[in-house]
Amino acid sequence: MRPRHLIMMSLGSAIGAGLFVGSGEGIAAAGPAVLVSYAIAGLIVIAVMRMLGEMVAADPNPGAFSYYVGKALGPSSAFAVGWLWWITLCLVVAAEATAAAQIMAGLVPLFDQWVYALAFMVLFTWINLWGVKNFGEFEFWFSFIKVAFVFLFLALGVAFLLGWTPAESPGLTHLTESSFMPNGLGGVAAGLLVVIFAFGGIEIVAVAAAETAEPQKSIKAATRTILWRILLFYMGSVGIMVLALPWDDPALVESPFVAVLNQAGLPALAAIIGLIIVAALLSSLNANVYGASRMFYSLAQRGMAPRRLGTLNERAVPTAGVWMSVAFGFVAVGLNYFWAEEVLDLLLNIVGSTLIVTWLSAIVSHLILRTRAERAGEKLPLTMWLFPYLSWATLVGLVAIIVLGFTVADVRGQLLATFGLFVALLIAGRIATRRGAQVEDHVVSSPKRTGVDTQRGTLPAEHDDTD
Repeated sequence: MRPRHLIMMSLGSAIGAGLFVGSGEGIAAAGPAVLVSYAIAGLIVIAVMRMLGEMVAADPNPGAFSYYVGKALGPSSAFAVGWLWWITLCLVVAAEATAAAQIMAGLVPLFDQWVYALAFMVLFTWINLWGVKNFGEFEFWFSFIKVAFVFLFLALGVAFLLGWTPAESPGLTHLTESSFMPNGLGGVAAGLLVVIFAFGGIEIVAVAAAETAEPQKSIKAATRTILWRILLFYMGSVGIMVLALPWDDPALVESPFVAVLNQAGLPALAAIIGLIIVAALLSSLNANVYGASRMFYSLAQRGMAPRRLGTLNERAVPTAGVWMSVAFGFVAVGLNYFWAEEVLDLLLNIVGSTLIVTWLSAIVSHLILRTRAERAGEKLPLTMWLFPYLSWATLVGLVAIIVLGFTVADVRGQLLATFGLFVALLIAGRIATRRGAQVEDHVVSSPKRTGVDTQRGTLPAEHDDTD
């Protein structure tokens, strides 16, 4: 991939169902004070991505956080983090194909939901088998569509508030005539639990960086854009929503972007939001197939999955990884045929809160690896701000969110399920290593930089005696 692919992917990864749908739920929970929730969550995400960026710039690897936690804590932790993330992405792929099919069946009812789901799975499996450059190009344009729409929404929202659209502007009345924090600090906390999960997916940039032409330059550029994209895309969009409509308007929960555009007297534009959401879901599906296949490939290369499945074809694509990663998506097509209405809720409940484990592993790995690098006198190409204070503060903030999550029944169930699965995988990883599995961390990087032998379909490995 080219640097522009990674940069646009980093922009687009922040724009998905969490913004188009979840933002309304956050407003309902916290009122206008949801902006505080987004600010707190955004600061945590910015810090986590900077830490990941530091590790990626120093040592790009498609195993990303699994690879780094292996260097920091040993192979059983790498096994657990890698497999947990891969399993989750496989479920997310199925959920996104189902959600996109559900919307398309409503917008264009020419085919049954399962037919759309099958078409999406076939298309994006083919794109990912075609080669990383082509994947990057498709993802570039998908992300471009999402970014362009959000920019358009922001411009139209400002125009509405200034009285430049057909509808009468509310000015600042929805903010000044109601409490900024109508549900108190509890509402802000509830909003935080809603919005923190909206940022799931941006960590895939750490996986993709290993296959860019200039990984250090690309990851630096991508992490630099995180600050303004969160401020602009999320806080800008949500700010317009709470100014355009009363915070407790039911329309915001149903579809916040549609509600604002309708309120602004622009129903024609509101009608296309369904297609934009489909594009957002398909973009995420595309990226998650890519991320899952690379994580599976990295696990196989490190002896944490069958090694015979860790090979590349002549286009340097881990074909076995792609097929393994889409398998459940095709199973979900059959589930859509029999139980179209129930499939999506089931999948979303299973996915749970894996990103919390991913971010925790990234922070802990960063603290350990950065400390080792400083002791060894290594000069890193990209560094975390205010180390170690900001890193520790981010860890404390994330742990506080986990503790907060245990006070809410639905979130508590997801957290318990996620941590339970992680512990089971940790035990499985320990058993695998005790049975003599090859657990050395290999440098699994871009074929262009490591000289991949495409006839054998493997990457040369480099020993790392960590553990």
